[in-house]
Amino acid sequence: MIAMSDKLTVVKYTFEGEKFEILVKPDPALDYKLGKIKEISSVLVSEEIYQNSGKGTRASSEKLQKAFQTEDPLVIAEKILQKGDLNLTTDQRRKMTTEKRKQIITFIAKTYVDPRSHLPHPPLRIEQAISDARVSIDPFKNVEEQIKDIVESLRSIIPLKSENLSLEISVPAQYVAKSYSVLKSTGVLKKEEWQKDGSLKAILEIPAAARPNVIDRLGSITKGTAFVEVLK
Repeated sequence: MIAMSDKLTVVKYTFEGEKFEILVKPDPALDYKLGKIKEISSVLVSEEIYQNSGKGTRASSEKLQKAFQTEDPLVIAEKILQKGDLNLTTDQRRKMTTEKRKQIITFIAKTYVDPRSHLPHPPLRIEQAISDARVSIDPFKNVEEQIKDIVESLRSIIPLKSENLSLEISVPAQYVAKSYSVLKSTGVLKKEEWQKDGSLKAILEIPAAARPNVIDRLGSITKGTAFVEVLK
């Protein structure tokens, strides 16, 4: 019998009812799963392919051929790690969930607003709402895959609305070059009017939650000389 520890963990894969397992090093295996490393040999504890690693039961040649069309342990291990379920250590799951939670909070703060003020909720308020709603966060799913359900859970605690708004913007000529890249990266330029003196007048459509960021960045670049107004 092989005992699990913080130095090794198991990856499980099922093909047509047959179970296959490999033993891997937890951190390198997670890095491989996330695409950070590509060398499978640095991930494996051994090159054995098991049907039940806990009991030490190895997979037969016949079953390996049927499931993977090969008996090469490195080729098989790659497929199992790519398609199988990696058992995360407690520390790995905690770190991944914490990081995903931060990404979700940032996404909500940038994309959703309080419909009463049309301003974003502070990140700390969103974080508290996630805790109060006991939202379940999947560390392996990307933000877009789970944000809809999370926002629905939060709406009973804080009002959230995804909306766009249009800003009328004027930038003096000496600051146009730097300001233009900010405008292009933060929203959609619906209208551009280049003035004879080199200044720019534009209509920029952005997520409502991005308004404070756009105003702050333009203010910093133009030393407070840019004109920004929300169009009704």
